[in-house]
Order: sequence, then C-alpha cells, then structure tokens
Amino acid sequence: MQHIIYRVLLILVIGLPAGVLAHSTAKILILGDSLSAAYNMPLEQGWVSLLQDRVEKTMPGAKVINASISGETAANAVNRLPQLIIEHRPDVIVIELGGNDGLRGFKLSEIEQNLQRLIDISNQAGASVVLTGLYLNPNYGPRFNTQFNQIFSKLAKRNGTGLVPFILEGIGDDPGKMQTDAIHPTADAQPQILENMWPHIRNAIIAIK
Repeated sequence: MQHIIYRVLLILVIGLPAGVLAHSTAKILILGDSLSAAYNMPLEQGWVSLLQDRVEKTMPGAKVINASISGETAANAVNRLPQLIIEHRPDVIVIELGGNDGLRGFKLSEIEQNLQRLIDISNQAGASVVLTGLYLNPNYGPRFNTQFNQIFSKLAKRNGTGLVPFILEGIGDDPGKMQTDAIHPTADAQPQILENMWPHIRNAIIAIK
C-alpha cells in the first residue's frame, strides 16, 4: 500500500502520467543494416519506427535517428560514424552490424576489430553503446555461428557496453516470422524485435548523466 501511495505522489510531484519514465533530451542513433532498415516493408512498420513511437510515449523529448542501410557492414560504418556523430550528437549508439561482414567472408578477427573501432569512436564522442548480437545463416554451421555470436558478448564484456544477446530471439527459428529469404523478419515480427531491443536501449537512456 505504501508503494502505491508513493508512486501516486511521485507522479503528482513530477507531473508525469503513469508509464512515462521521464522527460529526456536523449538522442539514440541506430547504426544498423537491413534488419534495422525495415527491409521489404514500409519504413513505419520497422522496429526502429516502433521504437520511436515508444520513446515518444515513455520518454517525451527523446529522439531516435535511424542511420541503418541495407547491406551495411561494420567495416564501412567505421567511415560513416564520425560524420553521423558530428551531425546528430547522439547520447546512445545502438550498433546492429557484423552480419553482412560475416556473409561476405570477412575473418572473425576483422569483424571484431571493426566493431571495436565503432565502439571506440562512440566512446570518444561520449556516447553509450548497445551492441546487438547476431547469428548467421545455419548453413555456416553451429561452430562458426557460435564463434561469430561470441564476438558480441566478448566486446560487451571488454568495453562495458549494453548487449542484446540476439536481435531475432524467438523469431529467427520460426519460419512463419521470417521472409522467404530466411534472413529477414516479417513486418509482423517487428514488434517482437522491439521487445528484444527495448530493455537494453531503455537502460542506456536512463543511465545517461
């Protein structure tokens, strides 16, 4: 009962409706590939657009910038990120990259190095980082896929970043939630992607000083 009274009083004091975490001026940059670029669907149906809707409702004033490009690699994003930082001055950078590097045959060590460079560039700009874990097509085999996915947890531990273990958790192994290419999720799966991503992005925003 005391907790309920405290919550009501807190809402009255700060003037925010229930469900709203706080007013925020945070800028969240999504640096991704086709998984974040609403591939083969209207842009407003993609999980990043759904993220903007949620942010507007729960953290009024916060802004999501989607800098994702279909086919993007971590290697190429290293060249793009500095200008994006100058242009948008993000507080949080979500890095959803590495999949295309793996599909194009980049060595695991190269992928790790390029993701580390993206983290370094982000940290130097004072932005918090959320890494997004990925797996490749099952054709690559369980051993390679495990090693590939471990790159993200290794980098997150080394750098103290946020980590989404797998963006397609509960989706990637369900044919009904994947497009016919078995690589990209359907429009119907986008809300679930948001649920996979949201807790980690929310925590990064809340932690902004």
